[in-house]
Amino acid sequence: MYGALWRILPGPWWLRLLVLLVLVAAVLYALVEWVFPLVNELIPAPDVTVEDS
Repeated sequence: MYGALWRILPGPWWLRLLVLLVLVAAVLYALVEWVFPLVNELIPAPDVTVEDS
């Protein structure tokens, strides 16, 4: 899968690396901004209690 992605990217290796880094950053940004908050609402938070001893 990664080999196929590397082959379809345009340009020399340094440009491919730059494009790949930008794509990874965009995916991570989308996950943090939209996906993780949606999933967080669907998962119930456990009730945590701390008792004094």
